[in-house]
Amino acid sequence: MEAPAKINLYLGVGPLRDDGYHELATVFQALDLADGMTVLPKASGVSLEMDRDGEQVPGRASDNLAVKAARALKKRYKVKHGVEIVISKEIPVAGGMAGGSADAAGALVGCNALWGLGCSNAELAEIAAQLGSDVPFSLHGGTALGASRGEVLTPVLATGEFTWVVATSFTSLSTPEVYAKFDSMHAGRAVPAPKVPPALLAALRKGDQSALGMNLHNDLQPAAIALRPELDLLLEAGRDYGALGAMVSGSGPTCVFLARDDEHGLELAVGLSTTGLCRSARIARGPVPGARTTTIIP
Repeated sequence: MEAPAKINLYLGVGPLRDDGYHELATVFQALDLADGMTVLPKASGVSLEMDRDGEQVPGRASDNLAVKAARALKKRYKVKHGVEIVISKEIPVAGGMAGGSADAAGALVGCNALWGLGCSNAELAEIAAQLGSDVPFSLHGGTALGASRGEVLTPVLATGEFTWVVATSFTSLSTPEVYAKFDSMHAGRAVPAPKVPPALLAALRKGDQSALGMNLHNDLQPAAIALRPELDLLLEAGRDYGALGAMVSGSGPTCVFLARDDEHGLELAVGLSTTGLCRSARIARGPVPGARTTTIIP
């Protein structure tokens, strides 16, 4: 299976709700930067193996989202068999690209196929929404509007393919840490209800890369930069290399840069790699489908 990463082309963060979440207005896009996943049958239980960057992944056992997803599916449909989930990490860990959510979506899709449950996407999405705000989109893929806390999705028309450069940081950031910084930076001020600008949706609909680059936005970016000031230098370096747009991805610290095409993307990736401001820089393309089955081992 493949479980694609996501980026937020627009992330508007609204007031804190009574349930502890912020109201969001966002536009997701799934990229071909993906974790590889395999589900293997076992007599009982749910186990997890990481074959790349496993030491960086928090919660390798019961609190891992992929494990939680498999157990939730198993419980709802009273499955007696078990599963071993093997994940090959490609999505940056704690990098603001929903790697954990992608793995949870992959586990839902893979276990559904392995156990022959025949669940519809809508049925899987119900479980996904209970696991985390980004998990439903990781199932959905493509390009979509996200409302509420991000789990309420509406497909968005995006014409053509967009080339991105994904620059990973030497350090990580936790989502709660970034939101807490956002709250402290807005203490005592009214936070308006977020709204996705029509200009961004029009740019996607027309496949207008320049207009999309000008309308990229992330309300969490100032908070992420306040916690990791070096990110501002990395974003500026990307603009110097001609990126059409540059922003922190989600809660960070991964940064993404919109390129004109693959050739420009390669120039951007090479240039950013020489700055010493990022651990790696690689080309990714979007939109792509959500978590999907490629091979099931019976």
